[in-house]
Amino acid sequence: MQNLWNETEARACVERGAEQGIAEDLALRVYTTRLLGGDPRLVLHGGGNTSVKTEMEDLIGDRVPVLCVKGSGWDMASIEAPGLPAVRLAPLQRLRARQSLSDEDMVNLQRTNLLDANSPNPSVETLLHAFLPHKFVDHTHSTAVLALTDQPDGEALCREVFGDRVGYVPYIMAGFGLAKHAVQVYEADPAVEGLILLKHGIFSFGETAEQAYGRMIDLVSLAEARLARGRRPVFASAAIPDNLASVATVAPLLRGALALKSDDGAHRRWLLAHRQGEAVMAYVNGAEVGRYANAGVVTADHVIRTKGWPLILPAPQAGELDAFRTGLAQRLDDFAARYHDYFERNNARLEQPKTELDRVPRVVLVPGLGLFGVGKSDKDAAIAADIAECAIEGITLAEGFGRFESISEADLFEIEYWSLEQAKLGKGGERPLERQVAVVTGGAGTIGAATARLFAANGAAVAVLDLDGDRAAALAGKFGGLGLGCDVTDRVAVAGAFERVVERFGGIDIVVSNAGAAWPHGMAEMPDDLLRRSFELNFFAHQSVAQCAVRVMRAQDTGGALLFNVSKQAVNPGRDFGAYGLPKAALLSLVRQYALEHGADGIRANAVNADRIRGGLLTDEMVSARAKSRGLSEEAYLRGNLLGREVKAEDVARAFLDHALALKTTADVTTVDGGNIEASLR
Repeated sequence: MQNLWNETEARACVERGAEQGIAEDLALRVYTTRLLGGDPRLVLHGGGNTSVKTEMEDLIGDRVPVLCVKGSGWDMASIEAPGLPAVRLAPLQRLRARQSLSDEDMVNLQRTNLLDANSPNPSVETLLHAFLPHKFVDHTHSTAVLALTDQPDGEALCREVFGDRVGYVPYIMAGFGLAKHAVQVYEADPAVEGLILLKHGIFSFGETAEQAYGRMIDLVSLAEARLARGRRPVFASAAIPDNLASVATVAPLLRGALALKSDDGAHRRWLLAHRQGEAVMAYVNGAEVGRYANAGVVTADHVIRTKGWPLILPAPQAGELDAFRTGLAQRLDDFAARYHDYFERNNARLEQPKTELDRVPRVVLVPGLGLFGVGKSDKDAAIAADIAECAIEGITLAEGFGRFESISEADLFEIEYWSLEQAKLGKGGERPLERQVAVVTGGAGTIGAATARLFAANGAAVAVLDLDGDRAAALAGKFGGLGLGCDVTDRVAVAGAFERVVERFGGIDIVVSNAGAAWPHGMAEMPDDLLRRSFELNFFAHQSVAQCAVRVMRAQDTGGALLFNVSKQAVNPGRDFGAYGLPKAALLSLVRQYALEHGADGIRANAVNADRIRGGLLTDEMVSARAKSRGLSEEAYLRGNLLGREVKAEDVARAFLDHALALKTTADVTTVDGGNIEASLR
């Protein structure tokens, strides 16, 4: 493992901190925390923590000793100074004299001693940082170290590798008890450079940020060197069929099976994140995957993201998807039953019983295809997949020279149902479109972009499809979505784009078919190719999009929403706009046809009828020309409706959102034009 300390970069970090009023030791603490957090072999998604003991001025103006320790919710890879909240050090250190301390009292004391009451909760391992005497303390969940400790003889292996450079702490759940025991191990030999927490991770410490960081790198490098010696081949492959079904075919089946369905269409869906790197494939295709994948987690706090074991499915064969669907349902039932038994067995021994969490797997292994992370959002699914990949690396390393062994089931349960660990996942309510995947065509245009932004703000995972792929990608990047270049008049391109969306998110729940364009021309002189071109974009493209969407939605069996941008030209034609109005009139009929034919599938088909949207079909030049021809100002022209109000792209987006949320409305057309009686439908 490479030591990335760079004196020039460290000094620059100190100088930037000074400009913001941040002291040197805290600035260096931020610098080395980021170095550690930037390496997934050390830290992943909120894992690990760091601290520095220093002095700060409180609100009264007194200089007081404090511990600046990583706060809950901050990622070490991108941490800033506020992510290391300052806690008064003396009260923390006095706790060591206590014989016992409840989790609730520990959290309460830490919060009441924050210098800033608005700071995040300090790490659950704050007391261990406080009890150690060193100025800088680092803690990671090094994959290499875990591969050594996660063995039946893990302590003996570690002693062989590290000797007396570290102290050895048996597995104890994080908190007061671990802090007390770990510091006793340290005090038995104060010359140690760190502590190995068996089946948990590693601590290093020092009087400078560079020393603590350097010790971490040195110790982890020793573990890596040991793992590289005398390795044996692992994971002999099972027989995998040649004719495998594709990820884009299997993912909607899996996503639909995971969903909790409801009679009113308010299904509780999950998103998927797919991975299929070389290490992942060797792992999931292994003949003994049922043994090592079910052996537990590589470090305790992974359980809150992945549960204690994955769902393992058979390899899906093309042409035999009905059998795969049946087998999937049975294995999900088996997983749920096993999880319930695990809960009941461990909950029965508690004085204060817990409430069972959901029985949905967070990691799914599919031989031949890879793994799927499962989460309520794209981010959560990706975190589960990342942690699963980290576990695969750790288990692969462990199995390469020994036999992977996790913590006990009782310890696993204690962590999974520990309130301080569950608090890391957050308690906030879900946004209206959480757990849903939306596709917006023409997504980089004015109306499409407004719709994509609004859907993302309401919790949807959004794919933006547009002829201009760069603009689509730039827009989607602003909210963590997927941006793809796609010519919606090309049926092959549309099918390919939908496959990409399914591969990224696992499926599709909402489609806003918005792409369109107008070419003004009188009907009597209109060239056939112009009319055909308009029909290709303004009618047939919508049909291609809808067909692809329905295939995915029916595979998921959780319904969905087909939403179309239908112009007022469909019902109130304008002079010289026949090439636009005719296909739009056909599109209006198409909306109703989908509503008629797929209502039984729970698929709703609705339309939004908008008019006079600046930046939509109306360019600034067109607005100016039309206003001038009518002797009006641009503002008066845009307000030329019954309500006298300008309609904006955001208003159209809101109408699409309303339809996405209206679970009992289909075959409807919502008019968003400020009032045009000639275009009204009822």
